[in-house]
Amino acid sequence: MRRGALLAAGLALALAIAAGPQAWARLAWRAGAPALALPLLEGDAPRGAALYALGRYAQADAAFARVGRSATYNRALTLAMTGRPELSVAYFDAYLFSNRFDSDARRSRDFVATLVEPVVGEAMGHGRIRALLAGAGVAAEAFDPDAPERELLSSENDPTRANAKRPVDGDRMVAASDAWLDTLADAPGVYLRSRLAAEMERRRATGTALAEEGVRW
Repeated sequence: MRRGALLAAGLALALAIAAGPQAWARLAWRAGAPALALPLLEGDAPRGAALYALGRYAQADAAFARVGRSATYNRALTLAMTGRPELSVAYFDAYLFSNRFDSDARRSRDFVATLVEPVVGEAMGHGRIRALLAGAGVAAEAFDPDAPERELLSSENDPTRANAKRPVDGDRMVAASDAWLDTLADAPGVYLRSRLAAEMERRRATGTALAEEGVRW
């Protein structure tokens, strides 16, 4: 009887040795003991999973970073747990690009997105447009995020709209806007004569006007 027990113990030991540490690591992992599995695990992916389960998120993140693209989802989790929600959302987006029906990943992504602080800045004008205006010596209005429809130039800053009643000179023409039309008398032909006069002034300024005839009809 004793001899049989010794044989059984020896056989079990031989099977354990033959199975190798990875088999024992899987057994410990399935038994819910990642701390026992961790020393026996090989490879960054399983070690990263064990480290994450143990709450060692920074080490898990480093392990998943070494794994690369196949650990994109796991990296999104560790980035969130290490206080980098912006980068975590980017990793979730990359994962969802090819796994768009993963509802768990989408819910996790949406939750992490609530941890990202919104960027609220103060702008003058609208980016490159303001730079171009500044180069032309025109000041732009301050951009109001609560009123994005606000015009870029006010009548005070826009030289073409500062005063619709100014006479036409050689350097500028008054745009035929509603404000300009309001300055015209309500008489037939006034608008047409004004447009013709403005066009003649423009052509004289550019040197394209025809010379006046000596004898008018």
